Amino acid sequence: MTARERQRRRRRNSSDPARLLLIGLGVLFGSGVVALGIVVGYVVSIANSVPPISSLHAIDDGANSSVYAANGTPLGVIVSDKLRSPIPSAQIPEILKEATVAIEDQRFYSHHGVDFQGIIRAAATDLSSGKTLQGGSTLTMQLVRNLYVGNDQRSLKRKIREAVLAQQLEKAHPKDWILTDYLNTVPYGTVGGQNAYGVQAAARIFFNRTVGELTLPQVALLAGLPQAPSLYNPFDDATSAMRRRNEVLDKMAQLGYISLPQALDAKSQPLGVQHGSYYTKQREPFFFEYVQQQLIERYGANTVLQGGLKIYTTLNLSFQNEAKAAIQRTLGQPGDPASAIVSIDPRNGYIRAMAESPKYAQSQFNLASQGHRQPGSTFKTIVLMTGLRRGVDPNSTYYTSMPLSFVDPIWGPIDVQTYSNTYGGSMSIVTATLKSDNTVYQQFDLDLGPRNVRQTAIDMGVTSPLEGLPAEGLGGLKVGVTPLEMADAYATIASGGYRNTPIAVTKVVFPDGHVDDLSAPHRVRAFSDGVTAEATDILHQNVLQGTGTAANYGCPAAGKTGTTDKFTDAWFDGFTPHLSTVVWVGYPKGKISMNDVHGIAVAGGTFPAQIWHDYMQVATKGDCPGFPKPTQPIKYQSFTGRYLGGTSRGSGSGRGYQQTYTQSSPSPS
Repeated sequence: MTARERQRRRRRNSSDPARLLLIGLGVLFGSGVVALGIVVGYVVSIANSVPPISSLHAIDDGANSSVYAANGTPLGVIVSDKLRSPIPSAQIPEILKEATVAIEDQRFYSHHGVDFQGIIRAAATDLSSGKTLQGGSTLTMQLVRNLYVGNDQRSLKRKIREAVLAQQLEKAHPKDWILTDYLNTVPYGTVGGQNAYGVQAAARIFFNRTVGELTLPQVALLAGLPQAPSLYNPFDDATSAMRRRNEVLDKMAQLGYISLPQALDAKSQPLGVQHGSYYTKQREPFFFEYVQQQLIERYGANTVLQGGLKIYTTLNLSFQNEAKAAIQRTLGQPGDPASAIVSIDPRNGYIRAMAESPKYAQSQFNLASQGHRQPGSTFKTIVLMTGLRRGVDPNSTYYTSMPLSFVDPIWGPIDVQTYSNTYGGSMSIVTATLKSDNTVYQQFDLDLGPRNVRQTAIDMGVTSPLEGLPAEGLGGLKVGVTPLEMADAYATIASGGYRNTPIAVTKVVFPDGHVDDLSAPHRVRAFSDGVTAEATDILHQNVLQGTGTAANYGCPAAGKTGTTDKFTDAWFDGFTPHLSTVVWVGYPKGKISMNDVHGIAVAGGTFPAQIWHDYMQVATKGDCPGFPKPTQPIKYQSFTGRYLGGTSRGSGSGRGYQQTYTQSSPSPS
């Protein structure tokens, strides 16, 4: 007769839970009719009140969620105070199953879920003494407690409920299913404030190994923990842990699971424990935390922390590694300022890189997505886009480059100079862009209307608060912007006018196999491709012969430099047809001047442009297309303004909202 046939016969011979309990009672009490009657009535009344196990919802201890890069490489595990990584039976070593059965429930394979002698003896003791019920639980009953009953106060009533449900569970599932589920749910102890549930999590935190890599002594140590995880914790009490491990080995030898020489050899071995790093080690921790926060906002903290999700992201590890390498090559000396890089694919909004120079142990702050800094002249591109969408011809629209010191009738005092304090007289918007002339762009901004510039910034993807004031056109923002925002804004130009919502996660797989596909781009047409094509052409000229020449690596590219007052922030924001990348350089803690780093003052055209060059040269290798022709070229319209040609100062009716505002110090190029 096969094992399966014997199991089928055993189940056919099984009766209802109350009858089996009564058989046990009869064996225990014999002719003690009165005592037997009292106990029988008590037990039967409780047993009959237990609902069918099929009507109960199992307690879900959850599982930790895992995060992967775009190519499937693991980035880490999202952890909470509960650590759990369920695994199938085939991945649990037989020796661990045998060790657990030996020390916890040696008659596991022969009983029907209940050790009747133990449970009835406990019942008699409970009724006669009123003491807290101890002992008598099988592995099946413990699993029932974990899944359906919970760890409320021990009592005879709870024990009887466990016994009835254990019998039902054994009818519904084979022994291996029960043992596997037990081994995946039982608590093994706490390390560093985190509780390990299940053998895989326990193996990782106590030995820094998978359960399949454990040795016999390590298996025995794990098997002995569930009875008293705190008492036998090897990191807290090695002596008690050793004693308990050896007890398990002796029991395994006694029951024939291992030989006596094997037991003696294993008992001579050290505990072999090692603090595990699996749940705490993360690749690309800044991007990892960004993803985690995005998921929590979408699914809620509990689902993310304990939902057992598999999360697939947009991160290109090759880009990420090259971004960090480019930063390190340029700013790798002690005391150097930090740098952050963000790359977005303008075709779909996928975040391909999010890197920065400070090591995670030194900073918990994500400069790429949380660091709001002054963008300097990179915001002039937004002024340019405002003019182009209005039909302004940047080649034939002229302003006078000169120191500005006057009172605008709408905005109040304006006081702006150029970065170099040199002035070029009458120049077009194109020339002013290549020279990054603050005074021309301030006049252009006033004529376009700072409120309109603010709206363009929003349409391009800037989400930080903006006030619509003249200073913003030169990068003088109250709150600042993040590299992620600016990468998205410039990606709107590279995409031909589509604003994409940045995407970090493409797919979430739930434990039940359900897949939440998040890969579809979320894009809105914000500008015509004629507008973006003209802006691209001007910014391409800037890389070839303007302030951004250090970024030129031979492929068609467009971009703009940005430097703030006293060299506290420096940027290069640029793009190719398939990748928008922003590089920021500065000191994270406050506005610290970079006027002498490696012997130079750090402007946008220096280290940021160089880092951008080195990174993009590798990231876009083999992908060097030209910029596309627009399908809807701009139709230029006449444009009038109070400051055109530099002949008027404060005259005319003006446009916009009445507000007095003192222009802050200008942002250099």
